[in-house]
Amino acid sequence: MTTLNKKAMEKKLEFGEILSYAFTNGLKNFLSLIACYLLWMLTIWIPYLNVGTTIAMVTLPAALSKGKMINPLEIFDGKYRKFMGEYFLVVSLGMLIIFIATLFMIIPGIVMGIAYCLAPLLVVDKGKGATEALKLSNKITHGNKWTIFLVWIVLAIPYIILGWIWTPLAIIYLILLTPISLCAMASIYGQLAGDIEEG
Repeated sequence: MTTLNKKAMEKKLEFGEILSYAFTNGLKNFLSLIACYLLWMLTIWIPYLNVGTTIAMVTLPAALSKGKMINPLEIFDGKYRKFMGEYFLVVSLGMLIIFIATLFMIIPGIVMGIAYCLAPLLVVDKGKGATEALKLSNKITHGNKWTIFLVWIVLAIPYIILGWIWTPLAIIYLILLTPISLCAMASIYGQLAGDIEEG
């Protein structure tokens, strides 16, 4: 294992740093990320094209982690379709393991979901194979799962509360939450996987 990979696996996430990055960059990229989602929803019905755009949407945090300003038309780039096989394999294997873990009283399923959350990004951004990406995602999230879980809970709680108060408020928050949650994932990915070598 290279020194860079060892360093990446020793990193500890900071809860406040993730939220700060998420809100700052989420608002900065708000319009372009919402445009990405609108374009994706408009084209999700087009066979084959929808595979590439879906992979692009799922792996947007990898681009955001590099401080890139997102061009909404980038989701149509053909480069995303070249990862089709590995992407479907990593998602299928991850979901199978999470499903089996969920059978053991739900909590193991949540833990495994967090453990494998970075695997699709590692496939597309770093060119890792499906099994390698799953193993690597599990290793780099080790010791950081609780922080990642807290970030998602903190972002989700207002949505649940607003949903109880008045549904339109929850919908408005969900629209705001979309770019913020993508940037939260970008912060997590950038800190834990930024130094990992490609290939």
